[in-house]
Amino acid sequence: MLHLVIADAELETVPEEIADHPSVVNYARRKKKRPTEILLDSSYHHSALKKLRDGDRRGRPDIVHISLLNALESIANKEGLIRVYVHTRNDEVIHIKPETRLPRNYNRFVGLMESLFREKEVPKGVGLLRLEKKSLPELVDEIGTENVFVMHEGGEVVPPREFGRLLSSFDEAVVVVGGFPHGDFLSDVPWKKVSLYKSSLMAWIVINEVLVNFEANMSSP
Repeated sequence: MLHLVIADAELETVPEEIADHPSVVNYARRKKKRPTEILLDSSYHHSALKKLRDGDRRGRPDIVHISLLNALESIANKEGLIRVYVHTRNDEVIHIKPETRLPRNYNRFVGLMESLFREKEVPKGVGLLRLEKKSLPELVDEIGTENVFVMHEGGEVVPPREFGRLLSSFDEAVVVVGGFPHGDFLSDVPWKKVSLYKSSLMAWIVINEVLVNFEANMSSP
């Protein structure tokens, strides 16, 4: 089983310290929600983000959306070979059941995430998505394998095919992919760092490369 973790994802509701900013208040009013119930989104809250620490990298639900669509619609997931998790910058973990089908439409995805942050489970009583407080090291410890790899532009360069063969050789492995637009992990990532290319790649491209090459080796004789 391959465990894919989208880590330190810039997915969060609007923090209290900018809840009264005009761009946030006006957007929340249009959505008929309280400011702290809406997702922070750099497309709409750019001016408010200037007041936040790390504001230049926050408010990127789109990275999680595209990454999850790629992972959950992959052959590996359809064959029951992977489990997918999202870990946020605020040390929350979203557990995602393999059968989950996320909205393709971005605005519907945002609404789903806002419901998840409010209810902690969606749909209620079914729990296709479940949110709980947990750090990245705690999640990796809970998964319980020593085969943990962090996708990092400063890591050892391993060709995608070779990395896919390596992953397929383990009964259990964890691959950690950063869910942020630039910079480094906020969490402690003491595990082996691997790079698939000579320069940085977006999260969803890394996920595609990892899963396609993992699938190729799982299906080989």
